[in-house]
Amino acid sequence: MAAADREAPLELSGEDLEGNPVDLADLRGKPVVINVWWSECPPCRVEQPDLNEAAAELGDRVAFLGVNIRDSSAEKGLAFTRNFDVTYPSLYSPDGSALLSFAGTLNPRSIPSTVVLDDEGRVAASVQGRIPTTQTLLSLVDVVLDE
Repeated sequence: MAAADREAPLELSGEDLEGNPVDLADLRGKPVVINVWWSECPPCRVEQPDLNEAAAELGDRVAFLGVNIRDSSAEKGLAFTRNFDVTYPSLYSPDGSALLSFAGTLNPRSIPSTVVLDDEGRVAASVQGRIPTTQTLLSLVDVVLDE
C-alpha cells in the first residue's frame, strides 16, 4: 500500500504468552511484522521457519510480534514458540479479539496471516494465508525500509 493511502496507526495492546504487557505503540519508529498464528494450525507450522529466518536476517531494523489466537492456554502457545525457536514475543488473544485492530485488513478467520506496518504503525502490506517464502516477506519489508 502506498504511504499516502495508509490509514491511521493500529492500536493493539495486551499481554504476551508469558503475561508481560505488550503495546504496539512501543514498537513505533521502525517497521513491525505481525504474524497471526495458532499452535494447531498446519500452515502456521510450515511458515514459522520462514518467519524465523526473516527475523534473523532483518535483525534490529524491524520488530516482530506474533498474535496467538485460538489456543486454550498460553502454555500451548509457549510450547509452539519453544518447539519452533521463535525469538520474538506473541500477544495472547485466545478469543481473537486482538484481530479487531485489523478490521478492513484481515479476515478474522484467516490463520495464518501477516501484516507489515510502517515505522508509524500504519498497515503497509498484508498476506492472508501462509507466507510463500522467506524472500516474499523480506521483499515486502524492504519496500517499507526503503521509504
